[in-house]
Amino acid sequence: MSTKILPEQETTPRTSHGDGDHERFAHYADKHKITESMVTGTPIRALCGKVWVPSRDPKKYPVCPECKEIYEGLPSGGGEGGDNNKQ
Repeated sequence: MSTKILPEQETTPRTSHGDGDHERFAHYADKHKITESMVTGTPIRALCGKVWVPSRDPKKYPVCPECKEIYEGLPSGGGEGGDNNKQ
């Protein structure tokens, strides 16, 4: 068995909102689902796609830029399921 040495590769730090960055933000999701999730422990999906169980005070974190962009692009109105909140 031999060891293969790979050529050096330049690494560029990821500045996108990968899984680790999601923990630093408050996310937008349906407020009824947030409440239900906090009671039952069932994971929910934020507008940006993050799946988590809300358990912290969202006022202590900045709003997720992806959630904010999606939320601002939604049509206004009081349709069923369109009532979003952040967590």
